[in-house]
Amino acid sequence: QVQLVESGGGSVQAGGSLRLACAVSGGTYRRYCMGWFRQCPGKERDWVANIDSGGNTRYADSVKGRFTISTDNAKNTLYLQMNSLKPEDTAKYYCAFGVSPFECWGTYTYYGQGTQVTVSS
Repeated sequence: QVQLVESGGGSVQAGGSLRLACAVSGGTYRRYCMGWFRQCPGKERDWVANIDSGGNTRYADSVKGRFTISTDNAKNTLYLQMNSLKPEDTAKYYCAFGVSPFECWGTYTYYGQGTQVTVSS
């Protein structure tokens, strides 16, 4: 059983930056996919970015060039560096862990509880 705990959310003005972190514990997988999703109230959860065990990264068009996903394997932590934030980035952000790289293109096995990001204009 993998546990995911997000942190780093908060309130920031447009143009600012935040770094989200997701502490991963409870499992050891040589091949995996980890990702970030976000969700606004009343809307579906949208995929933001992911990174697989080979270090390959992918981004939604809406965040490409502004967000960077990375991992620190020594700390078992997933990060999302968010720069040039816009009001439309306001959402609850969730990290996710897939037990196979194939989950990068589908439903992940585990999801965290989320952290709120609010960007004011």
